[in-house]
Amino acid sequence: MKSWIEYWNSDHPIYVNDRHLTLHYRGIAQGIADLVPGEDAHVLDFGCGEALSADLIARKCRRLLLVDSAPTIREKLKARFGDNRAIHVLAPEEAKALAAGSLDLVVVHSVAQYLKKPDFAALVAELAGKLKPGGSLIVGDILPEGLSAMTDALALLRFGFDGGFLVPAFVGLVKTALSDYRKIRAELGLTHYEETEMLALLEKAGLTARRLEKNLGHNQARMAFGAVKFAAE
Repeated sequence: MKSWIEYWNSDHPIYVNDRHLTLHYRGIAQGIADLVPGEDAHVLDFGCGEALSADLIARKCRRLLLVDSAPTIREKLKARFGDNRAIHVLAPEEAKALAAGSLDLVVVHSVAQYLKKPDFAALVAELAGKLKPGGSLIVGDILPEGLSAMTDALALLRFGFDGGFLVPAFVGLVKTALSDYRKIRAELGLTHYEETEMLALLEKAGLTARRLEKNLGHNQARMAFGAVKFAAE
């Protein structure tokens, strides 16, 4: 496996069953929907994954752009939301071509850990340039330094207990431990950040940043940040 994109573009055991998959994406969509600044907003979800509940976000804004690097994911999104005129599916290179100052809200959730730090910094700078003055960039699911795989496992078990799939969650953890995921994670690694490091990265992109009280989704051991682009004086 040469990259995390290849991993996400393949069949993988991350979601233990359909209920886990559904609740995972519903929770993230509800969190993003709560951040939409108004019904005329143009919103971009970068690294959106299968985004099963993207329609919840689309109801709150004028235009929702779903961006993912995995071609198989994009094909699923197009099939799922092809009839929704508010939702548009883009490849990263198409998102790169968007006009500067055209977006009100950009969300980059569960992406930073799969990129090297210089690559993620470049992505943030690029997306910051797409924001309107007053627009916001939300960076979620940031792995803090020292976060262990055990902490993530316990978060999944709590999510399974609350969501009614505790036994499948436990079985899924065992399957993941026995799958290629551990080998791939060891080979490719996951990127961690200090809180001050992520704030500095966002500030360097010309944004005023702060850590949010809650991460998007169920895993509150991970961090989320909100950053605003103010007009130049």
